[in-house]
Amino acid sequence: MPGTVITGAQWGDEGKGRFTDYLAERSDLVVRYQGGHNAGHTIVVDGTTFKLQLVPSGILYEHVTPVIGNGVVVDPIVLLKELDLLASQGLNTSRLRVSGNAHVIMPYHQEIDRLTERYLGKNKLGTTKRGIGPCYADKALRVGIRMQDLLDEKILRAKLETVLREKNLVLAKVYNRPGYDIEELMQTYLALVPRLEPMLDDTVHLVHKALDDGKEVLFEGAQATFLDLDHGTYPYVTSSNPIAGGACPGAGIGPRALTRIIGVAKAYVTRVGAGPFPTELPLEEGDVAYAPGTSDEIISRDMEIGNFLVDRGREFGTNTGRRRRPGWLDCVMLKHAVRLNTCTEIALCKLDVLGGLDEVKICVAYETPDGKRIDHVPYHQSAFHEVKPVYETLTGWDKDIEDTANFSDLPANAKAFINRVEAIVGVPVTFASTGPARDHTVVMPRS
Repeated sequence: MPGTVITGAQWGDEGKGRFTDYLAERSDLVVRYQGGHNAGHTIVVDGTTFKLQLVPSGILYEHVTPVIGNGVVVDPIVLLKELDLLASQGLNTSRLRVSGNAHVIMPYHQEIDRLTERYLGKNKLGTTKRGIGPCYADKALRVGIRMQDLLDEKILRAKLETVLREKNLVLAKVYNRPGYDIEELMQTYLALVPRLEPMLDDTVHLVHKALDDGKEVLFEGAQATFLDLDHGTYPYVTSSNPIAGGACPGAGIGPRALTRIIGVAKAYVTRVGAGPFPTELPLEEGDVAYAPGTSDEIISRDMEIGNFLVDRGREFGTNTGRRRRPGWLDCVMLKHAVRLNTCTEIALCKLDVLGGLDEVKICVAYETPDGKRIDHVPYHQSAFHEVKPVYETLTGWDKDIEDTANFSDLPANAKAFINRVEAIVGVPVTFASTGPARDHTVVMPRS
């Protein structure tokens, strides 16, 4: 069964969209298996920028059937707006298929998300406030509304009556906010049915039929390994399972359907929102806690590099516009991501961003507060908050490699960087990106 999973190997924003797009061209189905419109993919094709939130990257190819799987949570209003935007850019969006079992993000999910973050204050999680977590919570509580429920007015009304009794009470008594009127919600969502119904499908059957026929199926994860609900830096995580294994429940397949698992990593690291970050570089004074006695010169240099990575890498969220926190490549985390996903290979993104730096650092181990050196991610969250990175310093490269498309044309020091990453994490780097465009992709030669 020719199934391939592509998933983020860091904290998201690694550049999965461009590699998914690269692989989608060679696929028959592209299946999104988890997350919601809190994930964004930016793809540049012939100078045109496509910003995708819910729609799988395969939408850009006429021969591909893009699929939103049952593990995704869908805001139908956002979905239709995204489809309209893509249609205005000349794309045929009629090929999209959406699982009838995918859960629906409702307005009360978004309101509760916003209010919860506000009430958490300094302990807020940094969510996108788009209702993702509350929707997944309702799914687990078995009071969620699924896409197929929109097709049956009686079922939709019965489910809304049940859930609004609780939601409106919480909004009024806990947050002092007005509740939602069932008639207004019914009118809004039933009006969407004529456009939504042609997209809804038995996507599990669709995927298995393609696999049985020997077609290439690409499973696309949103967010990333260390935002995984079970294996990420909890509670600063997403509300689903982006790891490769999440494709199984999220798309309705078994593990033996997967033959290739690609982890996408940046040549450095970024994360959005709160949470621990061992290799973080400061953007402003006070961003990172340094050891007592650290010189102002070192702090100033690190701040300069941090801002260099953000500016050159254009590190701002596709959906939110939020500035990302930058840091050096953490190969301790990357090695753990390879283990969690059973990656067969790594796609290394934004290699070009490091061009121009005299030195490039890679975190190869952590030092614990008691001075012990470890080469794995500590299990206990408090320990992970307190570790310090142990760096290996490599010589940088001055050459601008944005237009480089062949491995042989990369500077020797860039090749050495790739080879060192491979040696540490234990799997080959098969792709590297050297710019934002589709053709800025280096395919590594292998004997």
